[in-house]
Amino acid sequence: MSTPCNVVVLISGSGSNLQALIDDLAAGDTPARIRAVISNRADAYGLVRAANAGIPTQVLDHKAFASREAFDAALQEAIDAYTPDLVVLAGFMRILTPAFVRHYHGRMFNIHPSLLPKYKGLDTHRRALDAGDAEHGCSVHFVTEELDGGALVVQASTAVLPGDTPESLAQRVHGLEHRIYPLAVRWFAEGRLRLEGDGAMLDGESLLPTGRLIRS
Repeated sequence: MSTPCNVVVLISGSGSNLQALIDDLAAGDTPARIRAVISNRADAYGLVRAANAGIPTQVLDHKAFASREAFDAALQEAIDAYTPDLVVLAGFMRILTPAFVRHYHGRMFNIHPSLLPKYKGLDTHRRALDAGDAEHGCSVHFVTEELDGGALVVQASTAVLPGDTPESLAQRVHGLEHRIYPLAVRWFAEGRLRLEGDGAMLDGESLLPTGRLIRS
């Protein structure tokens, strides 16, 4: 087994991607270890998921801080108490300040429900349907100061079916998210994945421009 890789997961809601990570780590054949789950919302169900798995939790209410910078400074202090090798955003609904992002350069992931660089931001499933796309999916990327703009690690796609709604498409994409997020965390924890310049490297090979693509 490789040297343990300490992971801190940030959430705001139900934590389905957190659960996928917990389930994957329970297999016991990865050096990744979730040291803590931190939420900006006390009612996030992901906190229950973490507690059920015996993972320490913490709530840091963003509304209790006078500014975004003050919240991010407190959040950074809370995260760093766990000496993380990797920070994982799993439905963390906050726009992060540049200083916070720079502090975790090369060691922070996000997952986004589109085949980036398409459809950065919100309402991605409806936008894919409105555009008449033949396929849709999700992307894991390193976090940079550009919203949903960091180096791509892995993407998964699914065909857009006749009669699809934003809800039906979202359901299939969520299933893909639960496959590729644990995969990316494993790669990083095993020392196979790193950020180099503007692109991700896996096993010494560049993943530019779209990351590893998995088609379902």
